[in-house]
Amino acid sequence: MPLRFVGIDPQTDLDHCPTVWADEQLGEVVLQGWKASPELRAACEANTPAHGSIPDSEDVIRIPARMVPMIREACDAVEGSVVQ
Repeated sequence: MPLRFVGIDPQTDLDHCPTVWADEQLGEVVLQGWKASPELRAACEANTPAHGSIPDSEDVIRIPARMVPMIREACDAVEGSVVQ
């Protein structure tokens, strides 16, 4: 699975580091972030048009706002990379 590293939290301690990659082959942004607290997870579940709780195959993560430029770069990298 070829991933393109886009960026890491500039305030990282290199042990706990939200990170952004682009999978241009699959057209996906891949994020590593902090796990959501049970309270945040419940708030997300209560504020969505989706039915039911978050499936075991998905999760809520938190990414600091300082990483928005990296997320934009990853989105640009994968946008249109896969024919639908």
